[in-house]
Amino acid sequence: MKIQDVMNRHVEFAGADELVTELAVTMGDLDVGSLPIGTPEDPKGVVTDRDILYRVVARGLDASQVRARDVMSSPLISCRADDSLQAAMDLMTAHRVRRLAVTQGGGTVVGWVTLADLSRVLLLDSQTLQAGLREITRESAG
Repeated sequence: MKIQDVMNRHVEFAGADELVTELAVTMGDLDVGSLPIGTPEDPKGVVTDRDILYRVVARGLDASQVRARDVMSSPLISCRADDSLQAAMDLMTAHRVRRLAVTQGGGTVVGWVTLADLSRVLLLDSQTLQAGLREITRESAG
């Protein structure tokens, strides 16, 4: 299975000048834990909920005065759409990140994949999990 089979194709970008309060509202509205900064053709980095927590809140900074560029993680770590799930997991492990931009061609972002996306697919494809679920279903029916 390839990353393109599990990635989210809708990726909302934020600008480097956006205030952290705006990013937090957008993350809440979209129910996501991160926003890439820049554009699909020119990604600059990413701001995660953890970046906001540790780089703004924990330091006692005023989120309405801090800009995305001041707290974003850079560079944006990415994989290719035709990479395997294992390659993406290896990249996440090596960089200690939970989400990857998915690129194609000259580096244009075409999707987004998270550890949760990969875990869900791997669990659903697990023969052990499927056998356990079948057994639970049989036991509850009887």
